[in-house]
Amino acid sequence: MKQDSARNTTYTVDCEDYVHVVKFNPFDSGDACSLIAYGGNNYVVIGTCRFQEEDAEVEGMQYKALRTFHHGIRVDAIAWSPETRLDALPPQIRFCTAASDRKLRLFTSDLQDKNEFKTFDGHSDYINDLVFAPKEGQEVASVSDDHTCRVWDLEGNEKAHFVLRSPGMSVCWHPEEAFKLMVAEKNGTIRFYDLITQQAILSLECEQTPLMSADWCLKNTLKIGAVAGSDWLIWDITRSSYPQDKRPVHIDRARLFRWSQVNENLFATTGYPGKTTTQLLVHHLGHPQPILTGTAAVGSGLTWHRTLPLCAVGGDHKIFFWVTEM
Repeated sequence: MKQDSARNTTYTVDCEDYVHVVKFNPFDSGDACSLIAYGGNNYVVIGTCRFQEEDAEVEGMQYKALRTFHHGIRVDAIAWSPETRLDALPPQIRFCTAASDRKLRLFTSDLQDKNEFKTFDGHSDYINDLVFAPKEGQEVASVSDDHTCRVWDLEGNEKAHFVLRSPGMSVCWHPEEAFKLMVAEKNGTIRFYDLITQQAILSLECEQTPLMSADWCLKNTLKIGAVAGSDWLIWDITRSSYPQDKRPVHIDRARLFRWSQVNENLFATTGYPGKTTTQLLVHHLGHPQPILTGTAAVGSGLTWHRTLPLCAVGGDHKIFFWVTEM
């Protein structure tokens, strides 16, 4: 766990394989350490992190791998379940993955003898994003290039099915809006669906394409952010269906948008995985320029820590971590 100044990352963790996706657990797991999952070409690794920014007794960063789950195929997306608990006896780890064979896989483990997984079939094309119901964790929503958003129970039964007008790129489920689902489409439209009536109730427009990623702000349910083309865009949904703020940031194209978990004005974007490096930019709505610029060797994935202004990106046999200011 070394401080890495050459690429201006704060910390790095070495991995056995290329890291396609990395995800901090956004829920409280009852432990002082943070859970992190990352996916490679045929496995998922679950580990814990502790940083000196939160614990004075830690020098830099402590990382410990808890378990490796054989996946058998490249991992494209990971979602954590709120039912994951490290303070239970026995502990429970639960997460879901999307893979290049168009299937979802639900993993449940007690980190000892119990290691189960179920496969959910139904999507007919590449799955771009998935998320657990944030309160009880009894459902999973997924979006795909097959122009659908689907909601599944934990047995893999389809509970809801929304037909989209273009590929679904992002799906978000907010803990304060448990009966609404936000779906972002590649054609630049973001829609909110009422899960009880299964009807669309609100839509936002980028007016530019392709929309590659969108996120619903944890700290302010009225704020939505996205990247489309080479710009980031921000909406206040009470004011207009068009963005209130937008800025060109990535020269080639922007790939991912993620809000910080701890500050409603802080977010990160990544450029398209390039031939050699990917640019990570951290933005603050009070500042005209990015407050942090990082580069990662062919990076993929983007995730924020639950309680720190710290984000991580996967890359070639590494995870890169950056600590920023609030």
